Amino acid sequence: MKLTGTWDREAVDDFLTTTVPVRLSCRTPEDRLWMLSLWYLWEDDALWCATGRSADVVRYLEHRDEVAFEVSTNDPPYRGVRGRGHATVDADEDKTLLRRLLQRYLGGTDSALAARLLDPERDEVRIRVDPVRMHSWDYSARMDDR
Repeated sequence: MKLTGTWDREAVDDFLTTTVPVRLSCRTPEDRLWMLSLWYLWEDDALWCATGRSADVVRYLEHRDEVAFEVSTNDPPYRGVRGRGHATVDADEDKTLLRRLLQRYLGGTDSALAARLLDPERDEVRIRVDPVRMHSWDYSARMDDR
């Protein structure tokens, strides 16, 4: 993986513990651009996301695995990591990744949303994004006087 930008690898790893969603971009089978936001974990040099098996993005990624992504702050000072890579999709039969994401973003699985997502009838998949290139930026210094 090629890393460029403001931060070294340790700072990128640290930033990717941020609990904002990843914005993931891919192409549809008709070669149209598609973007969505997903919860993620940064682990084993990959972004890990979960979604329902029936989600459109699953079909899109199975058709073409190239993706672009961005994890960035929503409030000033703006900073983040963007990049591109390849995605793979596989079953999350025990919803292990989903449970970890629920813990990370909601603090647990005791909510109506968690109950709906963890429904035994819902097929869940894991999306692994292996970055080929990542670039970091941090506008904190230039936004100090905002």
